[in-house]
Amino acid sequence: MNIENLDHDEVNKFDELAARWWDKDGEFKPLHQINPLRVGFIKERSALEGKKVLDVGCGGGILSQALGELGAEVIGIDASERTIGVAKAHSELIKSDVEFFQQTIEDFIASNPNKKFDVITCLEMLEHVPSPGDIIKSCSNLLNDNGDIFFSTINRNPKSYLFAVIGAEYVLNLLPKGTHDYEKFIKPSELAKWIRDAGLTSKETIGLSYNPITDNYWLGKDIQVNYMVHAKKEVG
Repeated sequence: MNIENLDHDEVNKFDELAARWWDKDGEFKPLHQINPLRVGFIKERSALEGKKVLDVGCGGGILSQALGELGAEVIGIDASERTIGVAKAHSELIKSDVEFFQQTIEDFIASNPNKKFDVITCLEMLEHVPSPGDIIKSCSNLLNDNGDIFFSTINRNPKSYLFAVIGAEYVLNLLPKGTHDYEKFIKPSELAKWIRDAGLTSKETIGLSYNPITDNYWLGKDIQVNYMVHAKKEVG
């Protein structure tokens, strides 16, 4: 097991972009655009009011804040110092109760050995670490029995390379060049195995699609590029 499970190049990459997280017309515009879709998917499958939620790889806190606005008690963690600084500053600016910590999930578990959560989100993070399966196991260890967990990542195939790398980074300039490494993309079958190995049960997989002409995103059956998975920690 990779104890640190951290790619420092990836962390440095997001450090450099940190100040632009809340610029809705900047490099992170796509995340702001898809956030309502993700939040809708999550809240339709898990009641959030009063729930304890952990957002793993929270970035600047876009998802964390939205879940907090729905009445959840949210903690966001991320390995990037500058990014967490932005998340904290924005949280203070809007007087939010969402808490942010610069920690890997392994560090968080070590410093909070008895803490459990009703809902865990880990979106667009697994393709940025050396060992995604270990991240999923750590998430499972933090999840309450019958809790809900949500992952999103990018499929690995010729279409995803064309759309998520060439199209998004070099043609449409939706993302900074070098945001993604195709070799780290994750096939749904691989993610499903890691979810099973972590003692979780996959409940639903849905795709995220984009039309560059209309600049519109939607959720649907096409999981060839971006996709999201809902799983549960079922007992009994």
